[in-house]
Amino acid sequence: MPKQILLFLASYFVFWLTVLSSSAQKKNEYLSKSSSNQFYAILRNDTLRIGNSTIERVFLWNGGNLKTCEFNDKKNNQPWKSAGLTPDLYFPNSANKSKNGKYLQRKVPSNGIHPAYFEAEVSLDIDSMSLKRVFRLYADCPVIACDTYLKGVARGKWSKSNTNVADLKNIENINHAEADNDPPILDQLNLSGKHWALEVVDFLDVTDRNNTLVKPYKGLSYKSEIYKGNILFADNKEAGKGLFILKEAPCSNIQLAYPGGDFITNFGQFKVIGLGIEPSDLSLQEWTKTYSCAIGLYAGNGANKYTNLHEYQKLKRLNKAAEDNMVMMNTWGDRGRDTKVNEAFCLKEILAAARLGATHFQIDDGWQTGRSANSAFWGGSFKNIWSNPDYWKPDVKKYPHGLKPLVDAGRKSGVKICLWFNPSIQNNFADWEKDAEALLNIYKNDGIKVFKIDGVNIPNKTAENNLRKLFDKVVAESNGAISFNLDVTAGRRGGYFYFNEYGNIFLENRYTDWQNYYPYWTLRNLWMLSKYTPTQKIQVEFLNKWRNQDKYGNDKFSPSNYSFNYLFAITMAGQPLAWMEGTGLPEEAFETANTIKKYKEIQADFHQGTVLPIGDEPSGQAWTGFQSINNKSGYLLVFREDHPDQENKVAVFLPPTTVIQCKNIFTNEPVKKFMVDKEGKISFNLTAKNSFIMYQYQVIKNK
Repeated sequence: MPKQILLFLASYFVFWLTVLSSSAQKKNEYLSKSSSNQFYAILRNDTLRIGNSTIERVFLWNGGNLKTCEFNDKKNNQPWKSAGLTPDLYFPNSANKSKNGKYLQRKVPSNGIHPAYFEAEVSLDIDSMSLKRVFRLYADCPVIACDTYLKGVARGKWSKSNTNVADLKNIENINHAEADNDPPILDQLNLSGKHWALEVVDFLDVTDRNNTLVKPYKGLSYKSEIYKGNILFADNKEAGKGLFILKEAPCSNIQLAYPGGDFITNFGQFKVIGLGIEPSDLSLQEWTKTYSCAIGLYAGNGANKYTNLHEYQKLKRLNKAAEDNMVMMNTWGDRGRDTKVNEAFCLKEILAAARLGATHFQIDDGWQTGRSANSAFWGGSFKNIWSNPDYWKPDVKKYPHGLKPLVDAGRKSGVKICLWFNPSIQNNFADWEKDAEALLNIYKNDGIKVFKIDGVNIPNKTAENNLRKLFDKVVAESNGAISFNLDVTAGRRGGYFYFNEYGNIFLENRYTDWQNYYPYWTLRNLWMLSKYTPTQKIQVEFLNKWRNQDKYGNDKFSPSNYSFNYLFAITMAGQPLAWMEGTGLPEEAFETANTIKKYKEIQADFHQGTVLPIGDEPSGQAWTGFQSINNKSGYLLVFREDHPDQENKVAVFLPPTTVIQCKNIFTNEPVKKFMVDKEGKISFNLTAKNSFIMYQYQVIKNK
């Protein structure tokens, strides 16, 4: 055959091979996209792209041992290029050479608790350990989260990062810091530039002992430094844009296998450390989940960084107005404990709760046959709960007809009945299935859907896994009908960013009996948390101010120096909790029912927005408050504490020269207009100390 013909046939073959290969690539690319085109994951050649309409993360495939090479803020047209190409995951003592890299993607449908979302899963083997990274994206949300799973055998030990900066060598030997600081790395970014301003936020729960729950640190990213906290903000001062990393884990001081910090930074390098597991926690057959992290992008230094952070957290559990918004009454706050609760008492309390305007009435510890360690009576214990098979059945002496009369009375009064529950803590929640069945039986028999979860202590990964199995079983088998109030007052628990898909947070116990209830303390805790986590997920208390007035003496911040309306208003940014016996209130207290009624009319809309703190930090003598932001509308809740000035300017999250039209929620005063001044403030007027005002606003003129 002539040489020219052979060359022609070879060229023809190569041409069609290229066409078919390109077609196959395009087909694979198309098949990797979500059918709704809201999400995509494309593995092409040695590049993996994962994203949605607002954000994209680009990796070098590297056999599945991914290396982030680019992070794109599509909404603000800002590409972030990687300054180094090391694998995102790192394990000391491992070769970190991958094999068996695999990729798949799927769309997870909504289950009524979370919206539909997209997952891109990458799995691989390193040495004798298998890894799985599952990236999560929600429609139009500028955040990419990652859940990491491990199984197999880890090589060697995972060292802890306890290095003190004073022990490091001088700048000529700065690499010494990295040599001595070698914990596993859960995720990392290596971005160019040296001008990064940091805000790292540490959180505390165990609120029986802590009364400052948020500790932010601000500084500049420099040489290798270790920080504690669940959240890191990094603002690039040259671009005017930035990123945040949310470590989805308990508070730093109670995390499992804690390496002494959560983030390591070095100029534009940001590493997440602290997996929450030890090598001994790994199984040969089952996946063990580490703590997770979510990376989000934003522009500017205003509300945008916080609204994006809030938006992601809200998507973990959708707020169902009819179920999740509540004004709950729980009688434990008056310290009666289990001495009063019985059928007759609860029936009266339900009527009082309805009269005040509560939507839920919760019977705390004492409704059950078993006697807990919190009991006012002798012989209570949390140990060996299931040695008494009737432990979680209603006490027949207190409730001879069971819970049905209470549920029926609640239904007639428009009040939902809720209960307290303490999981069986012994042997790392080994009896979790029995606990789950107990909860499900109460739900099936009496229709009770909300349970306060107390007495939890998570000493190790086995306990954490079993507790999660308990929650998952109850939620799944009730088709999402059951939710939980997760108590964070004591013990090793989930904090503010872990287990938060199961319900809301019971924030704190405060009592007038011990004079540890001060209204501005409660306001301060909610105000400080509100910047970083949605307040709709936090139950916060108001108490009977008429009890124990004598114990406060002449204390100017005594609850008795505030109106009952004001005490309720402090809780409105969260989920209000009437921490009291309704039957113990004086007649004048029920005048607040009018305020509560009007609040409930706007509660869902208020929580639909992003609720952020405005004004100064509550101190008992400040002008302070909250703003709910929902595009060009929202709410302004402003408090004048014991401040000398009747009129004061309050910084808000609106651009200078913006004009807003405001309607007072609680009075019939005429609609007002306010203009935001050049400093981003609005001037408010409140004639009385310890008073408040709430406006629903609409932007009518932008800058």
